[in-house]
Amino acid sequence: MRGILYIVAVILIIGWLLGAFVYSVGALIHILLVLAVISILISVIRGRY
Repeated sequence: MRGILYIVAVILIIGWLLGAFVYSVGALIHILLVLAVISILISVIRGRY
């Protein structure tokens, strides 16, 4: 489960970077970043750092 959360977080961060520098989508960029941070925080809070 820990590995899946980190993979999702990495994919979302990469999507955020692509959106920020390539597509300039706007609010979608920030939503992707927030989802990535939330998935990392859930992993840390559960004690699976």
